[in-house]
Amino acid sequence: MLVLLALCLVGFAQTSPLTPKHLKPDPIQAKSDNEDTWLSVPEIITKYGYPCEEYHITTPDNYILTLHRIPHGKNSKVAPSEVAYLQHGILSSSADWIISGPSKGLAYVLADEGYDVWMGNARGNKLSRNHTYLNPNTSDEFWDFSWHEIGYYDLPAMIDFVLEKTNKDSLFHIGHSQGTTTFYVMMSMRPDYNAKVKAHFSLAPIGFMNHMTSPLMHIIAFWQKPMGLLLNLIGIREFLPSNDFMSLGGNILCGDDSLTQVLCTNALFAICGFSPKEMNGTLLPIMSGHTPAGASTKQFLHYAQEINSGHFRRYDYGMVGNLQKYGSIWAPDYDLKKITAPVYIHYSNNDWLSGKTDVDRLYSGLANVQGKFLVAEDSFNHLDYVFGIRARELVYNKVISLMKRH
Repeated sequence: MLVLLALCLVGFAQTSPLTPKHLKPDPIQAKSDNEDTWLSVPEIITKYGYPCEEYHITTPDNYILTLHRIPHGKNSKVAPSEVAYLQHGILSSSADWIISGPSKGLAYVLADEGYDVWMGNARGNKLSRNHTYLNPNTSDEFWDFSWHEIGYYDLPAMIDFVLEKTNKDSLFHIGHSQGTTTFYVMMSMRPDYNAKVKAHFSLAPIGFMNHMTSPLMHIIAFWQKPMGLLLNLIGIREFLPSNDFMSLGGNILCGDDSLTQVLCTNALFAICGFSPKEMNGTLLPIMSGHTPAGASTKQFLHYAQEINSGHFRRYDYGMVGNLQKYGSIWAPDYDLKKITAPVYIHYSNNDWLSGKTDVDRLYSGLANVQGKFLVAEDSFNHLDYVFGIRARELVYNKVISLMKRH
């Protein structure tokens, strides 16, 4: 199957662009009747009666990041005693946690449960596409980062800011997808941050990846070494997949159905998958107004290396590059045993990126796993943790009950 997909990609790239009649327009290009499609994150939050604050911080390597905060619930003026920090996945942003709306979005749910909620934005997404001196539109150097740098620089900088602002010693960390990867990077590379996290909740965890099933990620992994064609299709610096590449995704993955075609021609859904059973079709224009939010191509290449190698390790620059950067011909593995903060893993059977075998291996490698929870719905997919109709029922309520143990 993988070879067939790769051959399809080569043939497709060598022909003129095709747009099959049954492909629907990308909803990000279409105007929605719902204003949440184009409102900013603070505008959406305040529209629904919640308080919101926005902050900008600078990392030690000069990236400028945006943080959003819901300091308390809609009907509460009491300052919360606990802080919850949320970190989004790849191609996403802080918008993920709120666009499902009040009573459904995790940020609202936590705020109403009495938490001071903070939402980070990783470098390179459209809310943190800034630097003190590099121009993201013209600079190769700006985009020379992977999720390693997000975990090593961005996450610690945002956590330190949150703790200083709230005058707290520690917080709860909840990550989705890449938001779990960057947590593992931070804790293994900078283990002093274990003391700053009361507990971490991994939603669709990604460490090891060689058993994931996403067809488009398999294509990227297949072409990861001979990168010339691949980079022309998905972007040399910033991940901006061509119409050819996304049309291929629509042809391979989707039938002639308006809902699935719209999803498959959106890069985020085409890579991560979706569950029609959990998908609220009325939210599609809003989701596509905020996602994909952007990422570096190197983030995807790093994940492709994980798929090919079966390791959870730093970026592989090749033998010569590794010797220069790491003093070894191999990129170093992340030491999961250094992650001593309590970890709770939430996974599902229908996840294209977080495969059960890989989750089990991650579970075995972590030093302080307090629980591993299978979502009680076989169709639950990678993005249902943030967009699913029953995400609160199937995941969030469990997370909140576990948080109350600490």
